[in-house]
Amino acid sequence: MAADTRPIVVIQTQRMGDLILTYPLLLWLGRTRPGQPVTVVAEPTFAGPLSRVSPAARYLPLAQGGRLIGQDCSLVVNLSIRPEAARLAGELAAETKCGPVTDAAGVTRVLGDWQLYRASLVGNNRHNRFHWAELNALDVVPLPEVAATRWPEPRHGGPGRVKVGLFVGASQPEKRPDAAFFAALARELIRRGLTPVLLGGPAEVELGAAVAHLVKAPIANLCGRLGLGALAVLGQELALLVTPDTGPMHLAAWTGWRVLNLSVGPVNAWETGPYQPGHYVLTPRLSCRGCWGCGACAAGAPVCQGLFDPARVAYVAARLARGEDKRLLGARLPGCRLWQSDRDARGLYRLRPLDQPGSPEARETLGALWKGIFGWLFGAWDAAPAQNAVAGLVREQPRLASSLGRGLAVLGAALSQGVRDGDVPDVAFMNRFAPHVRPLAGFVERVLQNGDGSRAARLRCLSLLEQVASLGPWS
Repeated sequence: MAADTRPIVVIQTQRMGDLILTYPLLLWLGRTRPGQPVTVVAEPTFAGPLSRVSPAARYLPLAQGGRLIGQDCSLVVNLSIRPEAARLAGELAAETKCGPVTDAAGVTRVLGDWQLYRASLVGNNRHNRFHWAELNALDVVPLPEVAATRWPEPRHGGPGRVKVGLFVGASQPEKRPDAAFFAALARELIRRGLTPVLLGGPAEVELGAAVAHLVKAPIANLCGRLGLGALAVLGQELALLVTPDTGPMHLAAWTGWRVLNLSVGPVNAWETGPYQPGHYVLTPRLSCRGCWGCGACAAGAPVCQGLFDPARVAYVAARLARGEDKRLLGARLPGCRLWQSDRDARGLYRLRPLDQPGSPEARETLGALWKGIFGWLFGAWDAAPAQNAVAGLVREQPRLASSLGRGLAVLGAALSQGVRDGDVPDVAFMNRFAPHVRPLAGFVERVLQNGDGSRAARLRCLSLLEQVASLGPWS
């Protein structure tokens, strides 16, 4: 049989970090579909400067995507939320399509279970434990290929490596600490014999100047002075990058520059933390961490920012810069939790807690539960991980397990009523349920919307619910 040489198109027109989190997909496509050229439709602002660190692909701006129409593609994966990207995905001829696709009648549907699951996370990601890089790929890349990938360890610190990068910006102000924090952190690093270097893009020039002024000591301020390529090169010389959840954070992780991620504001480190193993993440000790957004964030003053103490962050950064990683095991950091990026038994991303051990948080137990369930529902593995997760919840959190069982019954009643009424649920459907039931309720809502409330969509939802209920007993 002749080898398949039909092209593949990946559409990713979001931010810089989103593009870099597409790189694992490109890597896996190159391995699983050799000989098939890959074209990535992306923002040229990012695609051009990053092309030297990208897996093999041709890049086109969205405005030139029409050049692809008429080709016989084997696969189109749309990872963008932009309407024009969905229209392009609909216009391309392909054997398989995933993600939002708009047809000739102007109707947009999300194709692929994992892409539909990802869409269900909007405002509903509290218990998601799948990383964005993996959600990009699982509809089209076999899980064994993901699990078999071995990522190089990031460069470790050590004696003589004293320069620490501080990336001061983020796409939204609520996703980063303020100037006073970074100035205090810089002073603490100087006190520990390290050399902080302020980093940022053109949008951070003013912020970098404010930080440098507040430090009141000589400090290198490179904000607005380095392109993406130069930043990647500089990273080879620095011991560590301390950064919020940003595109440069993902660039650092991809190029082997060790990261200490300050995960603040409306970001979920399980979804968009540094993807490669061996990086570090600080999260606030708040039940709302990893939110999609809250009132405090909307007001520009996230509560979680105040839990990051510059002296404690400097302590962690100094240990990492000096190669003293093992001394962070069991560290006590009031107000924060310290994690390391790692892989679970199935080869998927996980955050491993490094602070003092104790009973698992209910939140983490629920996250593991829903990860096991959705992986089973979508055929990534058998029922055993989901069954074990349910048994663990019943054993460790019996009241929560019983409440979840009751919530599933309420969801079943709502679905049965919907079958009779034929209504298509709006965005309020999911919010009728308790947070620990919402992962399934949110996915059900999306399935029904995606299927226009059809009988087939409702029967699928009832089948999903029956499968989940069968994992019990829930008390």
